[in-house]
Amino acid sequence: MIEKQSDNVENLEENVSEEVNKNEDSSVAENQVSEDKQPLENDDENIYAEDLKNTITNNDARLEQLEKEHETLKSQYVRIAADFDNFRKRQSRDQDDLKVQLVSKALTAILPIVDNFERARQQLKPESEEAQTLHRSYQGLYKQLVEVLKQQGVSPMRVVAQQFDPKLHEAVLREPSQEFYEDIIIEELQRGYHLEGKVLRHALVKVSMGPGQPNSQEPEEKDKVEVEIDSENPNSEEN
Repeated sequence: MIEKQSDNVENLEENVSEEVNKNEDSSVAENQVSEDKQPLENDDENIYAEDLKNTITNNDARLEQLEKEHETLKSQYVRIAADFDNFRKRQSRDQDDLKVQLVSKALTAILPIVDNFERARQQLKPESEEAQTLHRSYQGLYKQLVEVLKQQGVSPMRVVAQQFDPKLHEAVLREPSQEFYEDIIIEELQRGYHLEGKVLRHALVKVSMGPGQPNSQEPEEKDKVEVEIDSENPNSEEN
């Protein structure tokens, strides 16, 4: 009986010893596994940090490239917008010039009719009632024509007693004048017109050459008279 109890005690001790050994072995194994995992985790962290750094660098480079492309596109846009604005202004200016040219051409063709009305008004002197009625009729047409020209921006030049200007006037004649200085307009031969500040037709004018020179024959005639007087008085030299 006692022997069986001792055997049981020994077996229990052996079991406890084996269990302790197993626990120790498992603890050693777990420590070994944790020690093996630590370097792997460190390597993973290093790799992740390196990848993150590369990603940030690539993103910075891409951002810089996009900013450069943005500046280039912005410069192109500004240049294209400026070119388009200049093109629009040039088109508008060309259209205005073309319009003025067409209007000028049409009005220039009408001006000779106005000239004829003015000549008729100056030359005709109606006396009978019928002639006066006819005169008033075409003068009414003349006034209507002048009014239409005013509405289109046409205005006549005033040139007499003005300084000759080749940009405005065309000198047809030049003659001496005791009344006007040199290059002053003496007479208007054909009226000139402006169209909105621009010359529609130059005025044909007569220009002064300034005070004329004394008649070169006067001294000769005076000398001739004195000679004749002297010849009638032969004793004048002796006296």
